[in-house]
Formats: sequence, structure tokens, C-alpha cells
Amino acid sequence: MQLLDNFLSTYGILGLVLSLAALVLLLVQMVLYIRFGRLVSYKNNRRKKVREDEPAVSIVIPMFSEDYGFVEERLPLMLKQEYREFEVVLIYVGQNSDFHEELVRLRHNYPHLTVTRIHLDPRRPISRKMALNIGIKAAHYECMLFSSTDAMPRTSRWLSLMASGFTRGDVVIGYAGVESGGGLQALLMRTDRMMQSAEWLSRAAKGLPYRGSLHAFGFTKTLYFSKEVNGFNRLGMNIGENDLFLQEVARCSNTSIILSPKATVDQKRWGGLRWWMHEETYYGAAACFYPRAVRWIRFWEPFTRVLFMGVLLAMVLLLPYDLQIAAAVIWSLRYLVVLWEVRRIARRLGERHMLRLYLFYDLFSPLWVLLRSMLMLHKDERVWR
Repeated sequence: MQLLDNFLSTYGILGLVLSLAALVLLLVQMVLYIRFGRLVSYKNNRRKKVREDEPAVSIVIPMFSEDYGFVEERLPLMLKQEYREFEVVLIYVGQNSDFHEELVRLRHNYPHLTVTRIHLDPRRPISRKMALNIGIKAAHYECMLFSSTDAMPRTSRWLSLMASGFTRGDVVIGYAGVESGGGLQALLMRTDRMMQSAEWLSRAAKGLPYRGSLHAFGFTKTLYFSKEVNGFNRLGMNIGENDLFLQEVARCSNTSIILSPKATVDQKRWGGLRWWMHEETYYGAAACFYPRAVRWIRFWEPFTRVLFMGVLLAMVLLLPYDLQIAAAVIWSLRYLVVLWEVRRIARRLGERHMLRLYLFYDLFSPLWVLLRSMLMLHKDERVWR
């Protein structure tokens, strides 16, 4: 009590309230970041085996444009994976017969390529989920991985590592980063992808999976066609196959998480922050259907971060010099913990140079979250059929 009386007599009630708020928010922030330790220490080989090693795998990829860059650069990365038995099932949705014939001719060099065409009728648009449904039916193998024409495996071992997940589960979740290079905007996009992914990957490592990467996830045919599931849910939406569907089928007991720099794919960038915001708001529209606990934690971290910074700023502006020093120490302690955890996450996922501008990202990403949330208040007609 004497210590409290002395503190109040020196700094007043405002100093006490701000100091306690800073310490409480520091604790909250440290807990929110330290929870990523589950992700860093996760080992899928601790799980019980349900299949033999190296099961045959189908890689299913929908294609909605005549993308020669994909055919010449990214598709060969999939077809040349080092694996015993696999196929790539390509679903071309379009009207260009010449392009379709060119895809079919690739079978001369890659006999494990299967090409399926869906004729595009402008009056009846085809969603990615509809294309995937056709690809799943065309796939020859029980274990299926799903990716996109934007995905680029970093190594020829991507498939073997992802397929190893099927030896211990019926659902496989991997990590997809963003193509490096391109300056500040690219680094911010890569950082945003890594930290968002760390959140849902750490939940999955805890045994609470609720989504996967659109460019690197998989499940079995038996699971997809089971009576309880019967294909993709929410067919009225053009999105949801990597999150809303997985929430129906993924459990702690049947989900494998593959975390390795050699098991990572990179998403090709098609623009700057404007393109990135377009991607985030379109696919983020499914988040309103996430479990309440998931929506709460996605909001809680940036909210407490802003509150924490606001309290420290108030301490610097309104309190005596010695409490200003205390505010600087509290901020430095929190930032050191954050940098330590971000460094561990980046190493586990194979991301490089993430700490260069992390202070900038840490300060301004709550504004990004707020802008994204405001944009998603407007119903996106592209999401619904």
C-alpha cells in the first residue's frame, strides 16, 4: 500500500491507470504472439499412421484463362515433381479449342497429365468450386491435392512432402507464400500473407483447423463423397472450398499440417497493393461464416495492438520523464518478443528478409485490417451465384 500511495502521490491517478493498462496490454500481446510457438514446434510425424508411405496422388488445378505463362513456366514445376506415382489433372474452363488442343498435346511429353475441358458459356459462369468438382471426379487416385495456376512450388520435393501428410490424415494443409521481388509492396504482401497464415496454421497445430491455403491443400475422395459431406458446401458461393468446406471435414484427428521451406509454394503476383486488396476482400468474404472464436481472435490482436500503442503514446505525451522511459522500455520489450517470434515463424515457413520492414508493418497493418473490414461490409456480387 505504501508503494501504491507513493506512486499516486508522484504520478497521480492518470499515471497509475496508464501504467497498469500498458502492462496488461503488454501481457496480452505477448501471449498472442507466443502462441505461435505451437506452429514452430509442430511435428506431423508424431501422429499415428493411417496409410502406407508414398500414396498415389492427384494434383487438381482449375484453369480459367489461356495463360501461356502457366503452361510454359509453372505447370512444368508441377509435372516434374520427384514422386513415385502421381498425376496432374488440369481443368480448362474456356472456349479456345486451339489452346485446349495444345494442352492435350502436352501428354506426349507428360503422360501423367490429364486435361479436362469445361466449355465456358457467358450466360452460365463456372466457379472454381464447380471446376474442382469436375476435376475431383476425373482424378484417378484417392488422395488429392489442390492448387492453382498462380502457384509455383519452390522445390521438386513439394509433392513428396505434401503427400506424406496423407500417411497420417485425410486432410492436408500446406503453406503458400507470395512471389518475392518487386520492392516494398511485395515485401508488405509477403509479410501480410505470412502473418495471416501463421494465425490459422497455429490454430490447426493446436488441433482446431478452420482453413487452408487456396494454393496448397488436399483431402481424400472418400471424405469428399461421404454421405455426411456430399461435396462442397455452400454451393451458392463461388468461394469457400479452402475454408468453409474444410470446417465441415477437418478435425484434429484427421488433419496433417506440412510445414517446411521445401514444401512451400509461392503465389504469383499480378499487381501491387490494389491487386492484393482485391484478392483479400474477394476471398475474405467467407470470413463472416467462420466460427465466432476465430472471428474474435482475428480481430483481437490488431485491436489490442492499437490500444497498446495508444496507451504508450499517451504515456509519452502526458506523463513525467521517468514514465516516458518506462513506456519506451515496455514498447521495446514487446517488439523484441514480436521480432523473435516472427523470425522463428519465417524460418519454419522458409520466408526470408521478413524483419527488414516489420516495424513498418507492425505499426500500420491495423489500418490495413480496418480498411479491408470496411470494404467487406459491401456485399460482393462476385462471391454469390
